[in-house]
Amino acid sequence: MHRRNMLWGALSTIGAVFAASRTNATTEAPPNRLRVVYHLSDLDKVSFVIGNIQNHLNGVGGPDNVTIALVVHGPALKAFHSAGASPDLSHHVGQFTRDGIELAACGNTMKSQNITLADLLPGFVSADRGGVVRLAELQSQGYLYLRP
Repeated sequence: MHRRNMLWGALSTIGAVFAASRTNATTEAPPNRLRVVYHLSDLDKVSFVIGNIQNHLNGVGGPDNVTIALVVHGPALKAFHSAGASPDLSHHVGQFTRDGIELAACGNTMKSQNITLADLLPGFVSADRGGVVRLAELQSQGYLYLRP
């Protein structure tokens, strides 16, 4: 009987040590970094969405704590034409680019507006297959979809 109690005691101790080490590993692992895609197509919501993105960055403690993409198509893309963009919008786009935010312009909208990437504020990439296709791609990669 004595040996059986010693065996159970040893197994219990090993189990407790294993469980404790697994708990520490779980609590020490960094949380998953959220990935978010903002969808912007309405010209009258450009400032609102840019403000949302800035608030999002501020709320999580900066760009090191979140991955953000902005997909722009339709009438909203006109706000990002470098020739007519407001100084405030230009400033935000420049900062977002430095922060590593993907700024994607719909290739179909660019064609319909007869513009190229050179006509947009610096930092944009072309979503050649379309803005909605890019949105779906990002969502399939685990990005959370936001359309303010």
